[in-house]
Amino acid sequence: MLKLVAFRLASAIPVIGIVAVLVFVFLRLTGDPAAGLLGEDATTKQVEELRRSMGLDRPLVEQFFIWFGNVLRGDFGRSLVTGQPVSLLIGQRLEATLSLALTTTVLSVLVAVPLGLAAARYRGSWLDRAIMLLCVSGFSTPTFVVGYLLVWIFSVHLGLLPAQGYATLASGFWPWLTHLVAPTIAMATVFVVLIARITRASVIETLEQDYIRTARAMGANERRVFVLFALRNAAVPIVTIVGVGLGIVLTGVVVTETVFNLPGIGRLTIEAIVSRDFPVIQASIILFSFAYLLINLSIDILYTLLDPRIRY
Repeated sequence: MLKLVAFRLASAIPVIGIVAVLVFVFLRLTGDPAAGLLGEDATTKQVEELRRSMGLDRPLVEQFFIWFGNVLRGDFGRSLVTGQPVSLLIGQRLEATLSLALTTTVLSVLVAVPLGLAAARYRGSWLDRAIMLLCVSGFSTPTFVVGYLLVWIFSVHLGLLPAQGYATLASGFWPWLTHLVAPTIAMATVFVVLIARITRASVIETLEQDYIRTARAMGANERRVFVLFALRNAAVPIVTIVGVGLGIVLTGVVVTETVFNLPGIGRLTIEAIVSRDFPVIQASIILFSFAYLLINLSIDILYTLLDPRIRY
């Protein structure tokens, strides 16, 4: 297990390196950040002075290795807009994003797995068709539409939830939770659909295996067969889709945090793109990429725990 973790963490370095190269090159192709910061009224001399102070007058390859070397040491540079360290800006926004990702994952798993199990247990019934119809509807509705609908119902008309903003966990559990209810439901819409459908398909496939028929022939209780044998052996595909869904959550925070005005990393990325704050954009993308690699590593470890036959 330790060898697996060490190997995957070591292999993450070249992956992050490739991501860093692509991000660095593509951002530089979008234009000169110095000219973008000064605006159209800036003179050529002013642009050149700013480029020199930012180190943009150096060769592109030299700029990359200086920047990536600093990244490996945990230094993402300073924001071109505020002048603050990028790591400080990300640290200030990290709690909101992690909180949203955590509540979305917990809610999605708690709702989707029972729905998928119920659909598989009563396959072909009205309950199965109703759950699948719900899944199709949820998958077809964009997250931002669900978000604005929740704000309109629960904030504008009923006044039960805050329309926007975020309360830190230090300010109290209840304010923290109430600010996350609507964005969590909006984010969980697609996530629930994915997990429920894969859970249903995996359990149905498992129930058709020979060992399930053998267990039933030997007189095993139907509930025991369903929970102990079917669900346990269908756990690997379910864990896989949960990991894929976490990747969707990481990308979905950009839209959700914008809709609900949450001060998270997703919204920070949008603000940096608008202002062409290259260091912040680069750091955000690398952070999301590294988080996705850690998610995949966690899934691989869970595979070995759920199915001892799986070895790396």
